[in-house]
Amino acid sequence: GEHPLAEEMPLAVLDAVLHPSGSLLRALDDLCARAIELVRGGAAILLLSDRLVAQPEMRTEFIPLPMALATGSVHNALVQAGVRTHAGLAVEAGDCRDLHHAAVLFGYGAGVVCPWLALETARSMGAELGESNLLHSFDLGLTKIMSKMGISVIDSYRGAHLFDAIGLDNEVIERCFPGTPSPVAGAGFAELEAALRERWHCAHEGEAQPALVNAGTQPEQMAGGELSAASAPQRALPDYGWVRFRKDGRAEPHGWQPQTVRALQLVTGVARSSASVALEPGQAWTQFAGRTLEAKPTLLRDLLEIQAAAPALPIEEVEPASGIVPRFIASAMSLGSLSPEAHQTITTAMNQLGARSNTGEGGEDPAAYRAERPGAPLLLNNKIKQVASGRFGVTAEYLAHAEEIEIKIAQGSKPGEGGQLPSHKVTELIAKLRHAQPGIALISPPPHHDIYSIEDLAQLIFDLKRVNPRAAIGVKLVSECGVGTVAAGVAKAYADYIVIAGHAGGTGASPLSSIKHTGNPWEIGLAEAQQVLLQNGLRGRVRLRCDGGLRTARDILVAALLGADEYAFGTSVLVALGCDMARQCHLNTCPTGIATQRPELRAKFRGKPEHVIRYFEELTWELRMLLASLGLPSLEAAIGRTDLLRQVSHAGGLDLSALLAPAAAGPACWQGKRNLRPDDHEAIDDAWLEPALAARAAGAPFSLSATVANQHRALGARLAGELAWHGVHEEATPLQFHLTGVAGQSFGAFAVPGMQLVLEGLANDFVGKGLCGGEIILRGQGRAARESELHVILGNVALYGATSGSLFAAGRAGERFAVRNSGALAVVEGVGDHGCEYMTGGLVAVLGSTGQNFGAGMTGGLAWVFDEDESFLSQTRYHTGFLIPEPLPRLEPAAREPLHKLLLRHVEKTGSTRARWILSEWPRLSARFIRLTPRPQA
Repeated sequence: GEHPLAEEMPLAVLDAVLHPSGSLLRALDDLCARAIELVRGGAAILLLSDRLVAQPEMRTEFIPLPMALATGSVHNALVQAGVRTHAGLAVEAGDCRDLHHAAVLFGYGAGVVCPWLALETARSMGAELGESNLLHSFDLGLTKIMSKMGISVIDSYRGAHLFDAIGLDNEVIERCFPGTPSPVAGAGFAELEAALRERWHCAHEGEAQPALVNAGTQPEQMAGGELSAASAPQRALPDYGWVRFRKDGRAEPHGWQPQTVRALQLVTGVARSSASVALEPGQAWTQFAGRTLEAKPTLLRDLLEIQAAAPALPIEEVEPASGIVPRFIASAMSLGSLSPEAHQTITTAMNQLGARSNTGEGGEDPAAYRAERPGAPLLLNNKIKQVASGRFGVTAEYLAHAEEIEIKIAQGSKPGEGGQLPSHKVTELIAKLRHAQPGIALISPPPHHDIYSIEDLAQLIFDLKRVNPRAAIGVKLVSECGVGTVAAGVAKAYADYIVIAGHAGGTGASPLSSIKHTGNPWEIGLAEAQQVLLQNGLRGRVRLRCDGGLRTARDILVAALLGADEYAFGTSVLVALGCDMARQCHLNTCPTGIATQRPELRAKFRGKPEHVIRYFEELTWELRMLLASLGLPSLEAAIGRTDLLRQVSHAGGLDLSALLAPAAAGPACWQGKRNLRPDDHEAIDDAWLEPALAARAAGAPFSLSATVANQHRALGARLAGELAWHGVHEEATPLQFHLTGVAGQSFGAFAVPGMQLVLEGLANDFVGKGLCGGEIILRGQGRAARESELHVILGNVALYGATSGSLFAAGRAGERFAVRNSGALAVVEGVGDHGCEYMTGGLVAVLGSTGQNFGAGMTGGLAWVFDEDESFLSQTRYHTGFLIPEPLPRLEPAAREPLHKLLLRHVEKTGSTRARWILSEWPRLSARFIRLTPRPQA
């Protein structure tokens, strides 16, 4: 029967279909005109539906419109007519098959999406819970997609246009997807209609569907027929290799197909049957490089031709391998996503080669910093240490042993996402190195915790340069429209290098839903970054690094011509070590022992450092030959020479002219100098270094008093890094600093054991960032000392990523207190929202009120909250999905005693009036404490 709200909210159905005799553009015009007419006529809900073609008699009479075009154009038309807010927009879409399709429909205006054909297909498969499982997957996947942008409710995502377009004509963008960046023009309505008609004809003639605009579409889905459990033919739908390679000639091509994988493994010698294959020197590489050149263009760079700069040169006149290899990097692939054996093999190979490897997010075994014998090279020490949003395993010792420190911004297991490691990969070893809990999934969301602005990023860069002034600091960005503006900001924030990461590749931890539709090709982001940096006179200050799907000398040279100084390799290094591209990394079932933590599978790992070295040696030789043939004496001579690139193919109507636009005048590559702040030499704690180190060497006590001001930032980080470099000793004589005033951001960052910083006054954001053993004590002055619990004494995001040490603050803190705390002890007298967020270890006692969402994502450690007015429990200020609250009276006496001792210690350290009052009436007031322990996670 009719829904009781039908009269109050009239529904109007719009058939999103095209008659074979009509045109796509005319059909969209009619659809939009009809939508405006219906809303003005009183319709409260518009239902765009292509379900008309599900009727048997209509299957050959109408062509279903691409629902993204229909939704985007109707939404835009209603907005332009001023009536969009008068009606809701619902969509029944037969071409909505996966998460990205649904995200696009919501993102361009739909309020409700029904993927009807996907649901009926799931039902026809005979699975008892097929439909409900599919809907559940859509719900989980969409929330994950929204979380990448920091969006928590669908209302904020709907109509937000959070996409880039590649290969669509401006007419299509303006009509259907207004405001969407589209750096590479391409197909217009005529081309889209031709593809639509060809697909429709193929479906009804029973022929295979050709690879068109939306690769991965299956003919049964496009036919639009009713697929019910009663009438659907019970045959398996074909797999066209959208995610995994399939032999079917109609399947989606993959960059790493079995033949390509084997060809490279014959080069490196890791192929299982390579011993029986007799190839001349260089012949194996020629076969591999030849296989990477597909018959049809699959990458933007396949559309380009490289022109000679001058007459060919003798190979002897080209820069030697020793000058090229230092530009090569093994991409950030963490110990956790990779097995210990694979990770160590890559590190050893890159160090032996004279190149660089990257720890990836996830810390490093400190044993890597100790040579096997005095003077021996540190072959297991990664020269590049990554610092991600979650700060997993980041300590002063970790940072001090880096040649480069790389900040990961919204780039993890796939571009646009934070890092993620499934629970079955978090073994005891991985958990120990990451200061986390075994068996608990680790997710480092895009950095909404401490990087809210370019100023916050500049502060982190400053912090890292203080803790290790020898290291170059880089920022890893995703290739996306607008990345040039971000890159300019990063250069102005005094980073030394910038990584542009493309959409290809992954780290061995990506779920299948994260493999597609994440990031743009690096050609787009790299060209934009190069152009914007040149326009702003910044290019010479920073190195540009390219990452994502690089395999051959031609890839490197195209990247260089578009502006890259350095080149990072991920998947190709793994293939060189034996990876068979089984595409089950996320399942922990890697059959070659590379992307797994299971001992029985790790035992199958057959890679050796010489395999990686051989790959880069062959690659370098090919690159030198290519440079010679083009008349280029060095790689540096090629950097930024977009005039040598010419588009020779316009497949799909793609236009790359924007990528090849002439750049502004100025140096097109890095000029060889650090990107230093003019005031780097003015830090007051530089003067602490020499006397403190001398006292530590002599084993003598050390104490220093000083007045500080807001411009004095990261106080103590410089000394912490130097102490970590020389070796931290827990039992060392304390180095005490008594400070007065207002400390700038990152007070006490990365402080190590033996360091005690006492501040009487106030401190800004990021107090104790990365604290790893030191002690920080904050006391108020005047009235703030007499009424400590009423006054804010430190800012937001304190103890971010702390791994050990302690903080005693006689006053309140701001938001996100102890976010990602992994082992520090802290006492504070009140916190804002999101306290103890993502905490994995340590102990926090809050002697006052808290904000909302306390303990979200908390999987380890312990927290106490003094619920003075009982609002903490009554208003549910904690995250019920992660924490179990237990009032102190219900606990055993043995569980209460440590809290009492902690308050006594707090009074001793800070003189806190709040703690004195609680202790003075302990029998009565202690009953108001709530203990919060992490709820076991499935």
